[in-house]
This record gives sequence, C-alpha cells and structure tokens, in this order.
Amino acid sequence: MFLSKPSIDHLALITVVTGSLLLGTVNAWAQQPQRPTAPPVREGEIDNQEITIEKNRKIEMPPANRLFNKIPSIKPSTGQRKLTYEFNDRPLSVGDPKLSPTALPLPAAQAEQQNLFNNYVKAGAGNYGSFYGEAFGSGQVLDNVSVDGSFKHLSSSIGPVDGKNSATSENRIKLNGNYQTDAFKLSANLGYDREAFYFYGYRRPQEIDRQTIRQKLTTTQFRIGIENVDPDKNIDYSLKTGVTNLADNYEATELDWGTNLKASVGISDNFVALLAADAYITQRSDGPVDNRNLFRVKPTFKYSNSFLTATFGVNAVSETDKRLNVNRTRAFPVVDLDVVPTGNIHFFAGVDGDINRNTLRTFLSENRWLAPQVTLANTEKTWDLYAGSKGELGSGISYEGKVSYARYRNFYGFNNTWPDTSRFFVVYDGNRTHVLTVTGQIGYTYKEVFRSTLRADFYDYTLSRMEAAWHRPTLSGSWSNSFIVNKKLFITADLYHYQGMQGKNFVTNQIVTLQPIWDVNLKIDYFLGKQVSAFVSLNNIIGRNYQRYLYYPQQGLNFLGGLSYSF
Repeated sequence: MFLSKPSIDHLALITVVTGSLLLGTVNAWAQQPQRPTAPPVREGEIDNQEITIEKNRKIEMPPANRLFNKIPSIKPSTGQRKLTYEFNDRPLSVGDPKLSPTALPLPAAQAEQQNLFNNYVKAGAGNYGSFYGEAFGSGQVLDNVSVDGSFKHLSSSIGPVDGKNSATSENRIKLNGNYQTDAFKLSANLGYDREAFYFYGYRRPQEIDRQTIRQKLTTTQFRIGIENVDPDKNIDYSLKTGVTNLADNYEATELDWGTNLKASVGISDNFVALLAADAYITQRSDGPVDNRNLFRVKPTFKYSNSFLTATFGVNAVSETDKRLNVNRTRAFPVVDLDVVPTGNIHFFAGVDGDINRNTLRTFLSENRWLAPQVTLANTEKTWDLYAGSKGELGSGISYEGKVSYARYRNFYGFNNTWPDTSRFFVVYDGNRTHVLTVTGQIGYTYKEVFRSTLRADFYDYTLSRMEAAWHRPTLSGSWSNSFIVNKKLFITADLYHYQGMQGKNFVTNQIVTLQPIWDVNLKIDYFLGKQVSAFVSLNNIIGRNYQRYLYYPQQGLNFLGGLSYSF
C-alpha cells in the first residue's frame, strides 16, 4: 500500500515499467521491412517517396450528423490535481487549437437531483423507427473500492434513404472499478462497443443485396492504471496501459496496445518539471499484416508567477511501420508563454510540433464509410506557430481567441473511391501542407439560470499535391445554450454550422461542393418527481437532409421522447 516512502517507490515502479517497455521494443525499431510497391495516389495511397508525417493531433472533422443528444451520466471529479496537462493519443486537429469549447456544466438544481440518486434507467422512442435505452449503476463494495457499469442502446430501423438500407444500431457496455487509498488510486476499465450500419451512398435506382453493403464494427477495450491522489505530494504521476481490439465485417482487425505516463516534480514554488511518455504497439490485419509502432517522450519545464507562465522543452517521437518501410525519430521544440498583464486577461504564444498516429480505429471514428484496406500513415506537424488571448471581461462574459499557422506532411482527407462511390479512401498530401486557423469563442453566464457559448473556426489550406482538402470545412461554428426555467424544467438548444466541404467523383471526374450544413437541436427535460423525469429531443429542426460526406444524406427532422427513473 506504499505506506513507506510512497512517492519514491511509485516513481521507481514507473521507471522500471517504462524502461522494460522501451527495451522490449528496441528490436522492432531496428527491423528493415521490405519496401512495397507504391500504390497510385488516385486510390488513396502514398506515392513512393520518403514518408515524413507531421501531426500533433489527429485532424478532427466533427460530424454534424447527431441523431440524439447525449444525456450526461457520470459526474465529473472535482479533486485538486497538480498535473497540468494531458498527453493522450488524439486525432490531429487542424491548427491544433489551444482553446477548447466550454462545456456547459450541469445546472445546480439538476446536479443536486443527480446527487440524490446515483443509478438510473432511461428509455425512449422516436420517428425513423428509433429506440433508445440507457442504464447506469454504481456501488461501494468496500470502504475504498467502488464499481460502476453502464449500458446504452440507440438504433433506427430505417434511415434517410431506401428504408432499412440506411438503418443504424449502436450498443455500448462499460465497466469500471477503482481502489483508492490516501496516497494512490488503482483503476480498471472494460468496454465493448458494437456498431452496425450500411453503405447507403450507392447510385440510384439500383437493386442492392443488403448483406453486401452491411458493415459491423466491434471494439473491445481493457485498461488499467495507477495515479497519485495526494495533492500534497511533491511528485505527481499517472501511469495507464491497455489493449484495444477492433474488428469489422470485412475481415479487418487492429490490435493496439498503448501505455501512457505523466509525471511532475516540484523543484521550487515557481518551477516544475514535467514528463510525458507514450508507447503504442499496433498490429493491423486488413490484407497484409502491418506492424505499426510509435514512441514519444516529452520532457518540459514550467515556470510560473502572477504575471508569467513559461513552458519549454522538447518532444521526441519515434515511429516504425513495416508495410511503408518507415523507421525514424524526430524532435520538436515545445515553447509556450502565457502573460497576465491585468486581472483575468491572458495573452499567450508558442510553437510546438509532433507526430501523431493515424490508425484504422481513429479514421473510422471520423468517417465510418471507409473502403477495405485503406492506407494507414501518420501525419507529422513539423511546426505550429500560434498566439492568442483569453480571459474574463466581467458581468459573466468570457472569451478565447487564437491564430495558428502550421506546416504538415501527410495531411489527409477523405474521398469517394472508384468505381464504388459509396465508400471512401484516405488521400494524403505527401509534401508540405500549410494550414492557417483562426478560432474564436465567447461565453456568457447569468447566475445559475442561463449559459451560452458561441464558437467559430476558420481554416485556410495551402496544399502541394492534393486538389483540395477533401471533405474538410473552411468554416465551422457552434452555438450552445442552456436555460433553467424552474426547478423542474430545463431546456438546452444548440446550432452547428459547417461549410466549404468538397468531394470528387472519380467516375465522372467532377468536383462537388457540398451544401452548407445548418443543424439546430432542442432538448427539454421535465422532472415529474424526485425519481421520475421526462425528456424530449428535437434534432435537425430545419429538416434538411444535408450531406457531411458526399452521397450520404442525413436524417431530416427527427425526435426522441422518453422517461428516466433514478434510484
């Protein structure tokens, strides 16, 4: 239980585990796989040249095709932690925005309602033959051992076109366990996801065998970890490791083992040393077996006082790819300055770079209609220069703004395949790509009654080989609002907007500009009693069958209504 010198023992344990992991993969770095024949760029493959991929985070193309609003189930932790940053395997975000959308916290009355009862079941139904079910349960096994589990089902028996040929179904099961002492916490997580849908973007009229267009994705995850929970300790740490296995309906599998270490050591009252390290060992089987590994070490130092916070260090990344004959290591500078000239007003600027992974799982999370055997290659972000400001202006008004100019290699987009335009491959820009990103966000809060957040992102792409940044927006925006009418009635409303997406039909050799997307949603919760509440969700109120990806119209106006019981 680490009763004697817990901090030093924990750090030693982390060092041994991390060292063993890195030593065990030295042979993989030294391998020299055979160089495959470079497939044509037209089929989504990378041309035969040195693959230098720059990526900090995966290019997120947030889908606007939400069917129903998610209902929050787990209360966030409010514990104080000294660890100041997260170093997770995330998708590449164009421009790598420093600011993140402000999540609207639960209204005080609703949070109080959730505190009364930790468990619940929910059920609902709507048009398009939709059914929704969700359950959450938790318990305290011992004084320092807790467990919880959740289940969610969401399905539509018919879709926007051709009835059952565009049906969808999602099922998710999660189990969590925690063992906590005054010094550390052990955690374990097990999850299972199953998604079933159809490739309904085919040309019409056409007779289709539904079994030939059916896709099923199953994902199994297991993860364990240990982390410090004592805020008074000078050494803070978190070590987590886990395995994820993905399988689809076309004999593709991807086994991914990831380990993440985060640690910080206080040198003085104003000076902190930080360390982040990642190790990913991945095997993808979709045709030829492909072993793809990535290792990252990011030591930094942070100095802070009431006027200035300065972070500086280096980000060293090594990647190997058997199929693409890649074995290389890159180092990127990490510099971030944050100045507070007055009150709650911040001005920040910095430069960084990274190589982040593109896996079959991360690609499918962006675009589920991928063709079999798409080319997988990481994206390198050579450098990213950014500057901006954030702060609070008083009277409940806050703001954030940022300008970023970054250079990438293997910047990617999605485009329809040839001759089957209902599926997509990944197209890479194998040379230098420059992306200018301008992001702004403003929020307003009126007591505990009304919250509103407005955000907009502008993108400008300078490409070297691709004709266009396929299916990437030049403008995206969101407007989220929550309003408490009284202790029983809660209303949330949001609007999403995307424009500038382009796709190309290689059969007709025509470039198609997708129509701008306007997606308006409304959700109403009404408490019928202490344990029973009713909810109604209206989505895509404008009713347009917009296309986020070419030839894939989304559901028009759809609604969902149901009841929730807490216990």
